[in-house]
Amino acid sequence: AMTKMKLLLKGVETAEDAALCVESGLDGVIGSNHGGRAEESGRGTIDCLPEVVQAVSGRVPVMLDGGIRRGTDVFKALALGAKAVFIGRPYIWGVSSFGQPGVERVIGLLRQEFELVMKQCGARTLTEIGPKMVGRR
Repeated sequence: AMTKMKLLLKGVETAEDAALCVESGLDGVIGSNHGGRAEESGRGTIDCLPEVVQAVSGRVPVMLDGGIRRGTDVFKALALGAKAVFIGRPYIWGVSSFGQPGVERVIGLLRQEFELVMKQCGARTLTEIGPKMVGRR
């Protein structure tokens, strides 16, 4: 009631928290363990993603933050139900090493890897990417 802005909550790792987010009227959730800075021995964000996606049942978008290092990571997150991913450390590595050209190179590599894995899995569009394209232990 205090704002008309869209509100997202970052740090959602469980079905229970995801359900509370939806019940509270949030517009989306971001699965994140905050880079493992507070507790690095817990589950990775990609491992939490399926339960969060299932808990929101399409009522709000689920995004993923943390652990995205390659284009294949982007693909896996989308296949498991994320609508978007956030990329932090690879940009930092690029900018700290080579400035803006480094960031541009990082983006280019992620895009190339992502497009390659899409082709290898037979996905011509983003909507064709699904959970059957990734294996889970």
